[in-house]
Amino acid sequence: MGVAHLKIIEKMAQNYIQPGNVLEVIAPSGGYTSQSVVIAGLLVGIALGDAAEGEACEVALEGVWDVAKTAGTAWAQGDKLYFDATAKSFTKTSTDNTVSGYAAAAALSAATTGRILLKQNG
Repeated sequence: MGVAHLKIIEKMAQNYIQPGNVLEVIAPSGGYTSQSVVIAGLLVGIALGDAAEGEACEVALEGVWDVAKTAGTAWAQGDKLYFDATAKSFTKTSTDNTVSGYAAAAALSAATTGRILLKQNG
């Protein structure tokens, strides 16, 4: 969305706040470290900085990111991905995990890193 387009939106809708691709999230116990996965309700994002417990942290909710991948399953581009909070990695397994986005690129089964296109559940 270009700057001119945003200015038009701001003039038309007085309740417009921001594009929403980055939100502030209050860090829980243990805080956040830069580049860690953030789960806030159904929102899934990537911390853009460090934040101690109770501090605000800017969290990216969009974009393509290199992330930890659960080894043992290959990813094809476009596969639906979920965050496994126990393993702290992304997986194709939906059971007990949080839907997070789609594989932005294929990844081999043995790979421990993959590329995700974050897509909010909603």
